[in-house]
Amino acid sequence: MSSIKTIKSALISVYYKDNLEPIVKKLHSLNVTLYSTGGTLSFIEKLGIPVLAVDSLTKYPEIFGGRVKTLHPAIFGGILNRRDNPSDVQEKTTHAIPDIDLVIVDLYPFEETVAAGGKEQEIIEKIDIGGISLIRAAAKNFNDVVIVSSRKDYSALQNLLDTKNGQSDLADRKLFAAKAFATSSHYDTAIFNYFNQTENIPQFKQSIEQAQVLRYGENPHQNGIFYGDLDTMFTKLNGKELSYNNLLDVDAAVNLIADFTEPTFAILKHNNACGVASRSTILQAYNDALAGDPVSAFGGILIANRAIDLATASEVNKLFCEVIIAPAYDNDALELLKSKANRILLVQNKVTLRNKSFRTLLNGVIEQDKDLKTETAADLKPATTKQPKASEVEDLLFANKLVKHTKSNTIVFAKNGQLLASGTGQTSRVDALKQAIVKAQSFGFDLKGAVMASDAFFPFPDCVEIAHKAGIAAVIQPGGSIKDKESIDYCNANGLAMVFTGVRHFKH
Repeated sequence: MSSIKTIKSALISVYYKDNLEPIVKKLHSLNVTLYSTGGTLSFIEKLGIPVLAVDSLTKYPEIFGGRVKTLHPAIFGGILNRRDNPSDVQEKTTHAIPDIDLVIVDLYPFEETVAAGGKEQEIIEKIDIGGISLIRAAAKNFNDVVIVSSRKDYSALQNLLDTKNGQSDLADRKLFAAKAFATSSHYDTAIFNYFNQTENIPQFKQSIEQAQVLRYGENPHQNGIFYGDLDTMFTKLNGKELSYNNLLDVDAAVNLIADFTEPTFAILKHNNACGVASRSTILQAYNDALAGDPVSAFGGILIANRAIDLATASEVNKLFCEVIIAPAYDNDALELLKSKANRILLVQNKVTLRNKSFRTLLNGVIEQDKDLKTETAADLKPATTKQPKASEVEDLLFANKLVKHTKSNTIVFAKNGQLLASGTGQTSRVDALKQAIVKAQSFGFDLKGAVMASDAFFPFPDCVEIAHKAGIAAVIQPGGSIKDKESIDYCNANGLAMVFTGVRHFKH
């Protein structure tokens, strides 16, 4: 039997009527018999196009406030019967069930209602039953039926009707079916995740409809796709498309800057901060962030939590960087920064981000709560006889924010609201410390009076000893080692102040 099928009848029942009119008119011009329900029926009637109410087939009215409309053998039989199956053909004839060759249906706006803060009963009423059943039935019988499950596919259907005069081949129908199952699975995932906010059933279900194919993945030989809505997150003002590696750095930058309220500029490379400073002006913050490591800043990601003015843009423009992110740009600053055609300029919009993170691991996925803990002065527990001065407390909290966002093992040095150096991603905490010392010295920083932060406890006193000899005056760390006393004793004997937070900030 030929895979070419001609659409002779269609069931149309949609929540959104946008761009439906030309499709209805085209179907009418092709002499397609139309069936419909409720508001869609009224919509088609107002166009002056003949349409039959579904209850003319079911001989049963809509009941329970519209909860039951299409759930009837006359409808599902018309969709699910196999046109090339003699038994199905016989039963169809016996029960006077007409074929339905095209189903156009969308789903109640469940996600939109949840996002709008709807009350529970309102949300529950937006769980579609008839629509989802029609979608699955028509998609299952793609050998004979065309299913359009979203207004996003109206243009594809319109093109099919215009170019093939109401005919479709198996490839056409199978593609529409695949899209339909994507629609239904996404919808069910959204419903499950709504209920699971309180029920906490340990199942991993995520579905993101938006997708952007990237130039490549982490390396040119790897394919890459971003799933998500970047246009909601950012307004792009200039530059090429974000790459896979850009996105990793942008994510790290956004998470880091969220911990700062005072004017702050950060420069990141390979997901780690190489320069950060908090100052009274964003210009000074940028200059001091850059001073932290002007070498690594080349080709980095820049982020600010204040609008970028012309003075700041003039300094930034001297540096080659991939991406700049800010809440706003002054007009003259924007024009200057746009002088580099490939430089990506993003305005960060106010978006609520997920409070969980996940990644693929072995043959599964691992999920956790995001590390949203940001310590304050009230969280600090003095561990030594000498206590840090007020200015040192500010620097300790500043440095502790940075270790939270730096690859473990890490040590961070800070002074006067500026990142002086960090040791990142080392297998030994001592190595991270030594790396930070060498880096600070290479850029001419005097560590005398600076503070040190560690993402995890010190298992031995060697770190505080090395730090003290380098000039460090105060230390912040989680504490919790069975040998904490050895580090405390060294600090007490040598006049260092050390505080514990009780919170580890590993980042792998």
